[in-house]
Amino acid sequence: MVDLKVENLTTYFFTRRGVVKAVDNVSFNLKDESWGIAGESGCGKTTLGLSLLRLIPPPGRIVKGSIILGGEDLLAMDEQTFKNKIRWRKISMIFQSAMNALNPVYPIGYQLAEPLIYHYGFSKNEALNLVKDALKEVKLNPSLIYRYPHELSGGMKQRVVIAMALILKPEIVIADEPTTALDLIVQSQIINLIKRLKWESKISFILMTHDLSMISEIADKVAIMYAGKLVELGPSEQLYNDPKHPYTQSLLAAIPRLRGEKKKLIFIPGSPPDLIDPPLGCRFHPRCTHALPICKEKEPPITHLNDAMVSCWLYSE
Repeated sequence: MVDLKVENLTTYFFTRRGVVKAVDNVSFNLKDESWGIAGESGCGKTTLGLSLLRLIPPPGRIVKGSIILGGEDLLAMDEQTFKNKIRWRKISMIFQSAMNALNPVYPIGYQLAEPLIYHYGFSKNEALNLVKDALKEVKLNPSLIYRYPHELSGGMKQRVVIAMALILKPEIVIADEPTTALDLIVQSQIINLIKRLKWESKISFILMTHDLSMISEIADKVAIMYAGKLVELGPSEQLYNDPKHPYTQSLLAAIPRLRGEKKKLIFIPGSPPDLIDPPLGCRFHPRCTHALPICKEKEPPITHLNDAMVSCWLYSE
């Protein structure tokens, strides 16, 4: 049973210009379900995913918070223990760019076999046989183990990266923009593949993207991030049909609809804030059409509404 509890996770980047507050006091609890995390570019989605794997590149670091998986505090582990017990064995990641995630000078088979050899001590031949099975699972020909990344199409490389994330049978897979730079047909194939793996392998996916329509296909719950903060979280059906936060409402209103009442598409004025010097109070208030005077002064508390939560003064007592 998956039980991931994140409390007050805060990840900053310490640059010469100042401190970039990329993920700021994010808390959530994931249990045997798949999530979608959405928001504009730069809202902190990728940094959140990398924080869960403790892969924050310099000059960034996790400043405070806790990540509890199955009762174990992952941030309290030393690096070697985390590498041997958690990373890729319990939590793995499908990285945003398949080409950058694959080493161009090694065959596909070797790159997929390496974690099996490192973590479980398999011989090269034993590992390659398991790699062939993993490629079949993502609908690729096992003969690809002898091919190099540049010999594969974009969709094939993305499937290889998915197989790489699944090779050690983890409990949680973080998928960061898994359909970026793919054409619509291949995007559909990748989405259907993730849906099938979700049901057949009982894996909890955390899908990070700015494409809310793609999340609707996979996620049981949806979280909305803005400027490093988690502003809304709830069951997918509830969030899509009755969004609470003005930012969520604006994101959904910007998506064209094929069915139902035809409405004029809207856009969100302005740009996301500079996270070195974010605005006081609610970080969305400079772009919000429902902003109250208090929104400019104090950060909104988290308000629980049935199974959902929202961080907005409009719903606070």
